[in-house]
Amino acid sequence: MKRKWKIGVAAVCAALLVTAAYAATAGSQNDPLVTLGYLTGVFQPKVQETVEDAVTEREDALQQEMEQAIQNWDKQVQAAMDGEGSGNGAGAVFQVVTLEEGQTLVGDVGCEMMLRIGTAVCISDGTPGLIDVSAGTTLNDGQELETNHLYMVTISTRSVQVVSDTAKIMVRGPYSISG
Repeated sequence: MKRKWKIGVAAVCAALLVTAAYAATAGSQNDPLVTLGYLTGVFQPKVQETVEDAVTEREDALQQEMEQAIQNWDKQVQAAMDGEGSGNGAGAVFQVVTLEEGQTLVGDVGCEMMLRIGTAVCISDGTPGLIDVSAGTTLNDGQELETNHLYMVTISTRSVQVVSDTAKIMVRGPYSISG
């Protein structure tokens, strides 16, 4: 029994010596100790500030990119509505055009028109003229347009000449007026 007691005391002493040796090296320059107070009071705020700065910087950059994309989109929509680069009246909405007798409205491919008031005839140099979208037929050279029928130009330079004193024609798409 004495022997077991001596072995136990020797084991406890050895454990104390190992713990003391380890504790002596802890917190040294090679193995620094960090306290919870340092982590929560100094380190965490610095990390948070760095992350917040990076997020704010990226958010600002994305905001600028978004605003630029919106401005570009607005310009494209406005250009499409105004018919930019396509000549007079190439907008995406119908415009009411008033013409005098003898004046000619020349449509480019894709131009749509509707006679609202007056009388006008198709001019197409003897070849097929305008497509009467309302009736599903073709309007040939010299034929009169019907009021409130939608016509489409499918071959460039197809035109409509006014034969009454005045005429009002709704037009959507690229066109020009002559005469």
